[in-house]
Order: sequence, then C-alpha cells, then structure tokens
Amino acid sequence: MNTDRWYYRVFQSAPDLIRSLLPGSAAAANTLGLDPDTPGDQLYRFEALEIKELSHRLDGVLWPRQTTGCAETGSPEFPVVLLEVQMHPDPGFHHRLAAQTYRFLQQQPQVEHWAVLVITPHNRLKLGPTQALQVFLDQQVVWLSLEELSQQPNLDPLLNLLTLPVRPESELAASSQQILARRPDLKTVVLPMLVQRFPDLTEAQIMVIAGIPREEIRHTRAVQDWLAEGRQEGLQKGLKEGLREGLQEGQAREAAKMTLRLLSRRCGPLAEATTAQIQALPLEQLEALADALLDFQGPADLAAWLAANS
Repeated sequence: MNTDRWYYRVFQSAPDLIRSLLPGSAAAANTLGLDPDTPGDQLYRFEALEIKELSHRLDGVLWPRQTTGCAETGSPEFPVVLLEVQMHPDPGFHHRLAAQTYRFLQQQPQVEHWAVLVITPHNRLKLGPTQALQVFLDQQVVWLSLEELSQQPNLDPLLNLLTLPVRPESELAASSQQILARRPDLKTVVLPMLVQRFPDLTEAQIMVIAGIPREEIRHTRAVQDWLAEGRQEGLQKGLKEGLREGLQEGQAREAAKMTLRLLSRRCGPLAEATTAQIQALPLEQLEALADALLDFQGPADLAAWLAANS
C-alpha cells in the first residue's frame, strides 16, 4: 500500500508516539504530569507540510503543543520533528532528505531545536551516497528500523502499531488485538493494514483477526469505509509489487513501457524528451518512479520528480 500515507494516519491518530522514539522526550514529559493516552494531554500535534517552490511534501511534521512552552521553536526535550517514511530503495533519498530538511528550516526560521525521524523496513536499504552528508545523517537523523523494533520483547502496543507492515502474518492477529485493546480508536489505521496484509480474506474474517465483533461491520459505516480503503490501497500495492518483480527479473524495457502507460494516465500525454528521459532511467530509479507516480496529481509532479532524481 502507500505506506507513507498509512504512517501519516498513524501519527495523526497518535502523535505522542514520537515521545517513545526520540531519546529524552518521554522522561521530560513525565515532569509535566500529563497522560499521553488522553487527547487533551498530548504533547505533540501532527500536520503534513508542503515545502514551496521545490514542491517537496514532507511525510509529516510533529510540533510540540503549547503546554510544552516551545510550540514554535522546539526545545532540547521536545524538538520539532520531521517525519519521513522510506520503504523502498532510492539512490537519491539521502540528498533529498537533507535538501528538504534545510529548506524547511529556511521557511520556518523560528525553529531552534529539531530532529528528523526516518522509518525504514530494515537497515539494508540502498538510499544513496552518504559521505558528503555524514554529520547530518549521524547527528540529526534518528533511524527507526521496523525489523529491529518488531524483535523487541514486550513491545508497547502503540510501538507495535508501527510494525504491522512488516510483521509475519502469523503474528498479526495477536498484535492487532493487543493494539486495539489499548486504543480502540485506532481501528481506522489497523483495519486498512489488515486488509492489505490479507487481501483474499472477507471483511468478516478481517474482523475476527482484529478481535472485533462481526455485528459491528453491519452497523458502522466507518468500519465499512476503512475496509474499502484497504481494498483500494491493496490494488495499488499489487500494481507496484508487480512492476517491482518485473524489474528484478531484468525486464527493464517492459517495466519502462508499463511506467510510461501509467504516467500517461496520471499526467496526460508525455513529451518525447520526457519519454526518452524515463526510458533511459536505470532500474533502481525506474522502481522509485513506479512507487512515486501513484501519488502524482499532474505533470508538475512528474517534472519535479525527474528534476530531483536526474
């Protein structure tokens, strides 16, 4: 599925998850005597923020709330957090991450204390060269490997939520029920992910896995909408995975043709120069483009992607 969008919803629903992922935030929060499970006591608010001119949209920004006393500037204990989710190889990721981070700081000059959180499925992704960015990547970026997180014993249910995309199928029922027992309001993120992970199961079977009474699907329109959303995202996931398999088998020419067909539907007829540029992309960049194009709204998005990745 579009994993960036799913994590957007996760942090939108539970913004104080960030306290468990950044060193020092949890201890500082305890001194304020607030309960993170109480919406009014949450220390962070979440928003998506578009960086102008370069048309870079951050996966999310978590701002400290007014109760922390540093809502606009951040503080050492509660920094402003830029969130990025990267689930696939991308040779230009490190440079793009640095560029959009410092562009954000240029547009938000009041920010004094900040951090970047990057969520990846594991630590083996090829994300491009690091030599010129070593200080930034080592000192300002917190790297969260879902693979490592999922292997921790007695994992907090909210942290367990982050691991649903990478959990073995045999563990999904127990994990989902543990999460929803603690936070029933997170059905809106748990159910679509279960549909993604079990695309051949019926809605009733998905409800059993989640530990939700079957009657609830008949009487709750919201549940039906969440399940339908998961089905739609599943179609997109299948499309991207099919293209990815083609790339892995070395069928670069066919993969380029498929990408061009999809782009023509998203962006309209392509100029000959643009077509030639896409056909000349190496396999890794074709894969990255196939992953990105499902979020394109028009030719401007394609042009921005090509400019950033050429």
